[in-house]
Amino acid sequence: MEAFETDLPGVYVIEPDVYADHRGDFREIWNAREYAEHGVTATFVQDNLSRSKPRVLRGLHFQNPRPQGKLVSVFRGEVYDVALDVRVDSDTFGQWEGWTLSAENGRQLYVPEGFAHGFVVTSRTEALFHYKCTDFYAPDAEETVRWDDPDLSIDWPVDEPILSEKDRAAPGLHELEREQVMFTSIPRC
Repeated sequence: MEAFETDLPGVYVIEPDVYADHRGDFREIWNAREYAEHGVTATFVQDNLSRSKPRVLRGLHFQNPRPQGKLVSVFRGEVYDVALDVRVDSDTFGQWEGWTLSAENGRQLYVPEGFAHGFVVTSRTEALFHYKCTDFYAPDAEETVRWDDPDLSIDWPVDEPILSEKDRAAPGLHELEREQVMFTSIPRC
C-alpha cells in the first residue's frame, strides 16, 4: 500500500496493493493497523454506498456541527473526486484538490473533518461509490457548497452535470455564514 498526504493538510490519497491473477483481483479496502502506519488513524462508525448514473455530480457536502471524515473509494465505474477546505482558520481555506478514483485504479481518498466533499461520475456506466464515515449522518448538520462556485474555480471534467435540487440551489462558500463553516483546528485523522 502507498499513501501520501496532499497539499491539503489531513487529506490522503491511498493506493492499496492489488493482487491480480487469471481469476480477477483482491485488495484490502480497510485495515486499521496498515492505514495507521500511513497516517490514517480514523475510527469509522458508518458505511454508505451510492449508485450514480454517468454525469451525476454529488456535492460539495459537509456536516457542521458533527463533522464527518470520509474514506472513499469506487467499486464500479469512475469518478472525479474533490475535497474542499472549509476550515475558516486554515491556511488552505477555500482551496480544493481533485483526483480520479475508479474501480480499476483502486485509489482511495481520505477526506477529514473540516472539508467539503463531492464527486462527479466520469465513466460511461454507473458508479458505485463507497464511503466509510467517522460520524453518523446528521441531516440537521448537513451543509452544501455550490459545485460551480466561481470563487473556487473547480475544474470539473463534465459539462452540464446531473444535480439534485439541493446541490443546484447551494450557496457559494463565501455566502455561507461563518458559523456554518467554523472549524477551529486542523483535524488530524
